[in-house]
Amino acid sequence: MASPASAHPGVSYVMPVYNEAAYIDDAIESVLAQQYPGERELVVVLGPSTDGTTERVTERAAADERIRIVTNDALSIPLSLNLGIRAAAHDIIVRVDAHTELPTDYTLVGVATLLRTSAASVGGLMVATGRGRLQSAIARAYNSRLGLGGGAYHGGASEGPAESAYLGIMRREALLAVGLYDEGLKRGEDWELNQRLREAGHLVWLDPSLQVTYWPRDTWGKLARQFTATGIWRGELVRRLGARNSLRYFAPPALVLSSALSLALMALEVTGLVTGPVAWLLSVVYLGPVLYAVLLTTLLFVRATGERFADRATFAAVIAVMHYSWGAGFVRGVALGARDAVDRSRIES
Repeated sequence: MASPASAHPGVSYVMPVYNEAAYIDDAIESVLAQQYPGERELVVVLGPSTDGTTERVTERAAADERIRIVTNDALSIPLSLNLGIRAAAHDIIVRVDAHTELPTDYTLVGVATLLRTSAASVGGLMVATGRGRLQSAIARAYNSRLGLGGGAYHGGASEGPAESAYLGIMRREALLAVGLYDEGLKRGEDWELNQRLREAGHLVWLDPSLQVTYWPRDTWGKLARQFTATGIWRGELVRRLGARNSLRYFAPPALVLSSALSLALMALEVTGLVTGPVAWLLSVVYLGPVLYAVLLTTLLFVRATGERFADRATFAAVIAVMHYSWGAGFVRGVALGARDAVDRSRIES
């Protein structure tokens, strides 16, 4: 029989934080409220916040010895994660996002799964939620296969080996062995880390019983900037890893390119520069945007109980912003590389 120490090893929660005043208290509370008998600490890696987040975290750390603060003046999540992991006191790392809230049994279940499967990284499901019409529509898109392309941790998958892990309950030794997070990335760092873990022979595991509440961006501008940045860095990963990227990542850029070609062809037809059989042959580029427009129109008429037309219209618009922003970012990332692109959705409204 396992001893209490081996059954419940010490856990270090690592939380990168930057301009999260509206969410930070709930995120911290969800960590401190974990019903887990092993030793625990919360390592908060503070970025250069300007909205009062730093002061709030500092106040809470002064009142609770379980909270430790590490600072990072660079706007880099991978660097923040690596600083937190290196500073961690325990062998199990639980990545936490300041936009998330953990159920009280998250650590207990997650660590048990990690030990049961001998995995290096275990993740669960992202369950997005929102306040108000727009954020609720964005949350619905996150939870839909239509919105984010069917990643396993967005729902609908069964327990088993996975391509990546959302957030991650991870073995510190395995992370150190593969070189931690790639600090050259600004987005997509989880997927890339889990790719290297799998290539090194480690197991990455999905446990759908682990469900994390996630609060998405809450304005159109933040949503567009977030998805553009994510698309740029996915394009960068395609440049680096090529065929090791799933085919689903290529659907939004294909839509963006076919839409751009459709507009160009339409202009040539209107000006009479392209006519006749050539125009008919090239008109195949219209197929993608037309089918996509049909899809968005269909969403306006698929009504859930108690849902108003404005809710459906907002959801359809959110889907379009997600796909076109991500796809445009992807095209830029593949063509030019990510360079110094950052997600500015936490800086500007």
